[in-house]
Amino acid sequence: MSDIQYLINQINQFRDERNWRQFHNPKDLAISISIEAAELLEDFQWISSEEALEKNKENIKEEIADVLIYSLMLCDELGLDVKEIVEEKMGKNGEKYPV
Repeated sequence: MSDIQYLINQINQFRDERNWRQFHNPKDLAISISIEAAELLEDFQWISSEEALEKNKENIKEEIADVLIYSLMLCDELGLDVKEIVEEKMGKNGEKYPV
């Protein structure tokens, strides 16, 4: 089992133990990704990156984790292979932005 699949299984177990599956449809997961990304941005608002990391590093880590958790949940819900879609996108980026 890959590290990514292990994380997805852990996330799904946490979700299922709380009966939250009913709330995790693709639309709501996509909305949640956006909300958590906005919360991450708040840690950087009006200050330098350095200052944000000094003041908010723990919260930054938590918000990044939230974005990743919801992203992994969405991939799982849609039956997408995380490694495959990231590699595909990196290939497209390589063609679009050659060295």
